[in-house]
Amino acid sequence: MIAAMFTGPARHLHRRYVLFALSFVALVVVLGLGERRGLPKAWIGYTFLGATVAVYAIIGILCRTTNPAEYFVAGRSVPPLYNGMAAGADWMSAASFIGLAGTLYASGYAGLAYVLGWTGGFVLVALCIGPYLRRFGQYTVGDFLAERYDSRTLRLVGAGAAILVSFVYLVAQIYGVGLITTRLTGLGFEVGVFVWLGGVLVCSFLGGMRAVTWTQVAQYLIMILAYLVPVIWLSVKQTGWPLPQLVYGQQLHQLAERERELIRDPAELQVRAIHQQLADAAAARLADVPQALADEQAAAAASVAALKAKDAPLSQIQAAEKQRAALPRTPAEAEERWRREQIGEAQLAQPLSGLAPHTQPFAGDPEQASASRRNFIALALCLMVGTAGLPHLLTRYYTTSSVRGARESVAWSLVFICLLYLTAPALAVMVKTEVFNGLVGTSFDQLPAWIRQWQRVDPALLSAVDLNGDGRLQLGELRLHPDLVMLVMPELGGLPYVISGMVAAGGLAAALSTADGLLLAISSALSHDLYFKALNPEASRTRRVTLSKALLLAAALAAAAVASSRPADILAVVTAAFSIAGSTFFPALVAGVFWRRANRTGALAGMLTGLFVCLGYLALAHPGLRALVGLPGPVTLVWGIHPASAGLFGVPAGALALVLVSLLTRPPGERERGIVDMLRARPSP
Repeated sequence: MIAAMFTGPARHLHRRYVLFALSFVALVVVLGLGERRGLPKAWIGYTFLGATVAVYAIIGILCRTTNPAEYFVAGRSVPPLYNGMAAGADWMSAASFIGLAGTLYASGYAGLAYVLGWTGGFVLVALCIGPYLRRFGQYTVGDFLAERYDSRTLRLVGAGAAILVSFVYLVAQIYGVGLITTRLTGLGFEVGVFVWLGGVLVCSFLGGMRAVTWTQVAQYLIMILAYLVPVIWLSVKQTGWPLPQLVYGQQLHQLAERERELIRDPAELQVRAIHQQLADAAAARLADVPQALADEQAAAAASVAALKAKDAPLSQIQAAEKQRAALPRTPAEAEERWRREQIGEAQLAQPLSGLAPHTQPFAGDPEQASASRRNFIALALCLMVGTAGLPHLLTRYYTTSSVRGARESVAWSLVFICLLYLTAPALAVMVKTEVFNGLVGTSFDQLPAWIRQWQRVDPALLSAVDLNGDGRLQLGELRLHPDLVMLVMPELGGLPYVISGMVAAGGLAAALSTADGLLLAISSALSHDLYFKALNPEASRTRRVTLSKALLLAAALAAAAVASSRPADILAVVTAAFSIAGSTFFPALVAGVFWRRANRTGALAGMLTGLFVCLGYLALAHPGLRALVGLPGPVTLVWGIHPASAGLFGVPAGALALVLVSLLTRPPGERERGIVDMLRARPSP
């Protein structure tokens, strides 16, 4: 009876999910009425958090299973419409929900590379990989590599790469949940991470892909409502029209004029000069780090001693001691901190605090414009091939009942994803309009309360400091991290707090839905590819599923521990995962489907070459990774390509290695060539 709830006729599924969506809307309305009657904001946040996670948990419990086909591929019985919706939820992670609008806000035109790359990637999935994996059957990407190339080694390499890519992507989702939970409930970031841990485990631990699929459908409904409702509200407020995708162009003209005003504003010029002085001071400290650190430590100690000598108030002494304790402890720590400070202050010293002019495609002198154009194209290409190589996304197309269903699923995925992606550019323009026209120029004593609340959460994410002492907020005095743009949008636009709670619930759904799929991909690679296929082929079905659950828990704990250190911004972490996935998987998968001459040696050489070239460029070009691996000297960029686009070098290197090695070694056997013929054969009428 319980199983029938999610495997019955399509009309029953339609009815249940329509009822669920209406129930969520009713919850928002009830909480909105409660807010008008004085319901505390904390209660609204806890209600959104508790109600949504409870629904996910109930679905997970109802869909529990020990059947491997149900656990790993949802019994291959998911209708295309719902598989497309689940794939959309799986795809629209915290990076899409939280990070995309912020990137478009900060980067302007350049941020459209994410929209083009991610949507274009689904075209590659539909044409090159998804339907063929469904025709092949089995459970994982490792299964395909092992059977197509007749290689146990390729299964192990594929499983290892899947774990690496999924883990990097997973850490970004947990980071997003920590931010969202902090905003919803006021709890600490680390507490939010453990809330994520509980929410994910009840969704995916018991029922695997079966539970994840039906939970993701519910999560998609929440996240798309949470994204569209406030944007439409903001559009009506600013333009009088409820279709922001069609009318935000008129806001662009006003925004361009306001940008020109801010660039010439005397107060902004004064603040920019202060930021330049701070950047120069950081650069001076970097000239002799040990001496500068010793001077600062001595000055801090002298300040504390002087306050104690004149019997200053205890609060002043404690503040001075706190400042001394916050100083770097070693020259290496000081160098890293001051270098970040120099980069940050230098950016704020730029016009518009380093934000890209929204209407200029590639701003700057000819050399800068050329570099921006190269990075735009490189990033879009990396995101496309990375999308077509993500293991947790490709596994989704094993769950349909037929090859035709897999193709339809990709089409539905594009429809559901475009609802968000076509709205994000409009949202970025409207948020920037609110900041430039409504927030900049406000008196510091009249700043909204939400700024102080976020400032207490993490000043690195949001802060407002009166640098020039004029009592009014300048754009250069506001630090708004791109990851916060979506979360602060409702309150920035003057919308009720219940809308902020709904947006946070949508972001939570986005992060949880992707985390579910990623955890399942990791546990499947460990339990199915490594344990069952490589170590113990005689293992029972129950043992395989039980081990997968245990490994899923272990992976979740490890990812939560890493995310607690608060890594770089969400979109940067996710983009690295795309470059790694594209460099490792894309050439081997496409050649496995379309080139009969590709053999096991070539595929292995291609996967390893692509992986190491991509990781090598990341280590050379990313400051944080250089420090982590101990590489001396400055950052190295080839053709000015940013580390986010490391796949631009990894994918061609992997493809070239695959082709050359395949041609120089023994051709594949008849069995491997037969698999290609089977995959490419036209279905019988």
